[in-house]
Amino acid sequence: MKLKNMKKEELEILSYTDLSEMILKENKKPMNTADIFKTICGLLELSEDEYANKIGDYYTSLTTDKRFTLLDKGLWDLKDNHKVEIVLDDDDEEEIFEDEETEPEEIEEDIDESVEITDDEIDLDDDEDMEDLSIVDEEEIEEDI
Repeated sequence: MKLKNMKKEELEILSYTDLSEMILKENKKPMNTADIFKTICGLLELSEDEYANKIGDYYTSLTTDKRFTLLDKGLWDLKDNHKVEIVLDDDDEEEIFEDEETEPEEIEEDIDESVEITDDEIDLDDDEDMEDLSIVDEEEIEEDI
């Protein structure tokens, strides 16, 4: 349904960004912030004072809404009307593939097999290590802080 055919009550239910989307779809070309908002104010019969008071918030809502994109010269359009194209140079592609093809270097381990570790040298008695530890309550920790 076209905006001009909608009743004021129906238009008032819609958000400014929803109205903006409809305006840009009907207009079929990018528009600047002021022109879009003036169209909205005309449809909703808002005064010049209301226009001046709300234009800043309206601009913020356009910038945060993912449906819109800001083009050169301050023109807004629907993101659906524009595609993002990523272009890689041949040099860029070669660098990417070179990084993927590199294999990790093999690490040689130097093991001195002449060193022999006996069971006596391995400390299996954990009880001695625990003798120096003490249990502390949370209250004691808070007091120290």
